[in-house]
This record gives sequence, C-alpha cells and structure tokens, in this order.
Amino acid sequence: METKVPLVSIITINYNDSAVTMDLLDSLRKISYPALEIIVVDNASPSDDPTTIKESYPEVKLILSEENLGFAGGNNLGIRASHGDFLFFINNDTIVDDGLIEPLVETLQKDLEIGMVSPKIKFHWDPSLIQYAGYSPMNKWTIRNNSIGYHQKDNGLFDIPGETESIHGAAMMVPRRVLEQVGMMTEIYFLYYEEHDWAEMIKRAGYKVYYQPKGFILHKESLATGKNSSLKTYYISRNRILFARRNFKGPHLMISLLFQALVSIPKYTLTFLLNGQTNHLIAFWRAVLWNLTHFKIDRKTRILRKRLLTSTA
Repeated sequence: METKVPLVSIITINYNDSAVTMDLLDSLRKISYPALEIIVVDNASPSDDPTTIKESYPEVKLILSEENLGFAGGNNLGIRASHGDFLFFINNDTIVDDGLIEPLVETLQKDLEIGMVSPKIKFHWDPSLIQYAGYSPMNKWTIRNNSIGYHQKDNGLFDIPGETESIHGAAMMVPRRVLEQVGMMTEIYFLYYEEHDWAEMIKRAGYKVYYQPKGFILHKESLATGKNSSLKTYYISRNRILFARRNFKGPHLMISLLFQALVSIPKYTLTFLLNGQTNHLIAFWRAVLWNLTHFKIDRKTRILRKRLLTSTA
C-alpha cells in the first residue's frame, strides 16, 4: 500500500518584481517533490503587471492583494488560500535546489516537536558563501542575533542539522498543525523581525526551531526594499524595539530599553548626522517615536493573532 505524500504549499510574495518572481518559479518547476501547490501573493504592486506571472505559469495560484500588507500580511493572505499539510514560505528573490523540499518535510515528520525549519541559505552572487546556517540567541542588550556561517565558505562545516535559535524568513517551513495551534505571523511588523517573533511564539508553545542543511536556496537579498534604503532603516529600527517589547520580560526588557536609550539611539543619531544621511536620520527617529507613541501594542497584536487564526478555519 502506497503512503500518501503530504501536500506542500509554497507561498511567495511579489512586489514590483514579476521578472524576479518568475526566475524563482522557473527553479520551482524543477523541484523533485511530487505534491506541491504554488501560491504567489502580489502585494498591490504599483508599477508592475503581476498577471504576466499567471500567463507564464498557469499552474500557480495568483492572489492580488488590494493593498500592500507587508511580509507577514502577504504571507498570511497566502496561508488563507493554501491547502498543504506543510507550508513553505520563500522569498521571491531566491533560486531553489531541486531536492530542497524532501529533507524539510522529512525533518518535520520524524520529530513532531520541531515547529519550523529552514534550509541552508547561500548567496546567489557567490554560491560558495553561506548566508544562513542557523541563528545565535537574540542578544538582550542589542536586540540583534547573528547568522551562523555568515560569509563563510560552504566547505562542509555547516552540514550538520540541528536545533537553532531562530528561523530565516527567506525560506521556512511550518506544519499546518503548528500554525493552527500558534497562529499566523503578527502583521504589525510589516517588514523585518516578524519571522523572529513568530519563532518565539512557536518556541513558547513548546516546539523547536530547526536548521536542515540537506536542502539549500540561493538568495539575491533585499531586492524589494534595497540594501541601504531609508525604508529598511525605519522598519529595522522600529521593529527591533518592538520585538523586545513583545518578547522580553522584566530585567531583560529593562536592560534592552536602557541600552537603546543610552547607547544605540545616540550612536545612530550621531552616525547619520556625521555621514550627512538626513533621510536615514529622519527614518530612524520616526521608528523611535513610533514605539514611544504605541504603548498598548502587545495586547492589540495578541487580539489580531486570534482573529487571523479564526479566519483560517
């Protein structure tokens, strides 16, 4: 008697990058896993025609959002349209290895205590270099973590699977049963840190976060937002503090906020001033002020998460 292969829903977001998205879809057509549905969510692209995606890839389920919902919101829209036993979230600026899906599914099937898993991630511009092979713990002072193996040669040292501290948003797989228990990503982040927040939610529910290097992707990195844009400065700065407020407690939270107030904020203010980066300075202070004017964010996002989970039923 044949064992049924579980369906995997692959979800990616397009924003003004149909050509880049279609490069990903080309590579997905070569994947060896036999049971897939592919969902592309267009996040209200203002200067792109996403219908070309459907014309070239009729097998894809294309969802046109009426507004830009950000990373979490766009993926959550894809979740609502999905049917897979496992959901694989992948950035559109990536190229996948043919055998990517099998080891991720096997990892989640063999150990039901694993709640999410990421593959090895390498740079598209130099596939010999690693971008992600797991994460270090989030530093309670700086609210930063380090990508293990970052910019190091893919020479076999990072080929051991195992538990890690956080997931990488460019490629992550979550079982539907975990999603139904924990809920979807919190949409208040819009861009950056939402995958780390989701990993913390899943860990608090008693699950492990895992790194599985038997599959890999190549990541082009930051094509939609730009590597040095003021938009990126705003959301990373805003969401770093937001992450601490949502996930740190007691002394750890106090330490983080004091470090931001006494070290990080003065440091970045001075750096942007000295470098004449007025747009980044404005974006940075908008991020700080957002946190100072949004006091009840934790309670609101918990309510939002419950409503989103209800909508998937």
